[in-house]
Amino acid sequence: MHMLAAARGTGRLVNSSSRRCRIEVRSLQADRMDADGRQLLRLTSSATHSRSLSTAAVAPRRPSTAPTTIYTNTSATSYNTPSSSASARLSQLNNHIPNKVSNISTALKYSTTATTTPDKMSAQAEHPTVLIPGPIEFDDAVLQAMSTPSESHVGMPFVHVFGDTLTQLRQLFITSSPDSQPLILSGSGTLGWDVVASNIIEPGDEVLVLHTGYFGDSFSDCLATYGAKPTQLGAPIGSRPSPQEIEEALKGKKYKAVTITHTDTSTGVLSDPKEVAEVVKRVSPETLVVVDGVCSVGCEEIRFDEWGLDVVLTASQKAVGVPAGLSIMMLSGRAIEAYKSRKVPPGSYFASLKNWLPIMQNYEAKKPSYFATPSPQLVRALNTSLTQILSVPLSQRFEEHKAASKKIKDAVASFGLKQLASEERFQAHGMTAVWLPEGLTPADILPHTAKEGVVFAGGLHKQAATKYIRIGSMGVSVTNPALGHIDKAINALKTGLVAAGYQLP
Repeated sequence: MHMLAAARGTGRLVNSSSRRCRIEVRSLQADRMDADGRQLLRLTSSATHSRSLSTAAVAPRRPSTAPTTIYTNTSATSYNTPSSSASARLSQLNNHIPNKVSNISTALKYSTTATTTPDKMSAQAEHPTVLIPGPIEFDDAVLQAMSTPSESHVGMPFVHVFGDTLTQLRQLFITSSPDSQPLILSGSGTLGWDVVASNIIEPGDEVLVLHTGYFGDSFSDCLATYGAKPTQLGAPIGSRPSPQEIEEALKGKKYKAVTITHTDTSTGVLSDPKEVAEVVKRVSPETLVVVDGVCSVGCEEIRFDEWGLDVVLTASQKAVGVPAGLSIMMLSGRAIEAYKSRKVPPGSYFASLKNWLPIMQNYEAKKPSYFATPSPQLVRALNTSLTQILSVPLSQRFEEHKAASKKIKDAVASFGLKQLASEERFQAHGMTAVWLPEGLTPADILPHTAKEGVVFAGGLHKQAATKYIRIGSMGVSVTNPALGHIDKAINALKTGLVAAGYQLP
């Protein structure tokens, strides 16, 4: 049977069958623009095989019918510098990256079924269904958008696409302020930390980091690297600092910024940026509000202007639904003014807003500009994904993620298991962190789920990494129910538990 595969690394279309098949991708270029400068993409294919493929490169999807004080626990501490070294935390990553059973390469070894067998809606190569907290599964059209020939990054076709994509980000973040500025940089979500720490924060500035897991530690490390003085306000695993605790901390010291990890993927804890911003505005209005939205943008509600946020940073490979490689940000006018009023130059060259602000402003105005070469293929993929995301009301997208998340969480409860996030209001909608039964570890469960063709992630929190697993539910796995990914995840979890010796209730 002929199978069309979209190679993830390059976006190439390849023939995975032994039969001869010729696919011509003739015109995935932005050589036609409508009045708004929107890219018109056309995919033309012809094949000698009797089965043909016809897929629009940008096709709006059909809407689904589916509906502390500082460390109050006795073992925790207050500090201005990170309590654990970066090297110590790197060891935690061994729980979910190479040489562990949760790794995709291992899943390929164990997989006996492929997503393309039951998932008739996908034309991708056979592969396990990746349901981790990012990278996520990608829509066919997004991968096809990367299948473009080489082009000039300052040529007008690409400039129009880049400018259009920046404008789309304003819609995604829900900002209409002329003072705000979207950024698209080549890098990961971590690059967003560097942009904040090296431009908006200065050496010696006090920063309050709201700690809900691993990524609070990491953001603190980044801030300290550039000379800032981070203080972490924490809570027990599965919880988050209360508004009262945040208010008390703000009254005790003058902070340049407060940072929030919207969804900490090490714990599945969801913070409330709106609530935090309200406290900051009332108690310390000059303090900037910085949101790490790497695992929330695209699946959790964010209202940039209305909530009074100053920075939201994210990455392409999570709920935004694009292969890894793009660092995405939205800056408020206040954040830009904080950069402009620095007493010392930015601490980074590549991440310097001095270099990037004029570039982004020019691209958004559809003017060629250059500082460092972007990835035209990834930007085109982002344009395609954002076109899909914005083709339905954002409120509908958020509700779809809530419904899929609830389905997984209800199944987890029916299996007699609990989540790390202790209360429903603390539970993220793009992922679920699940405590394993006593005596079991991720290494006992994940080989069995991999045999079912599903990839989950092991634990990451330094205090409990071997006691839980993490399940992602973002993007096309949620918005395209025909793929069956959510049901597949639930069935794989159930099978894995039983195979590991756990007796279901």
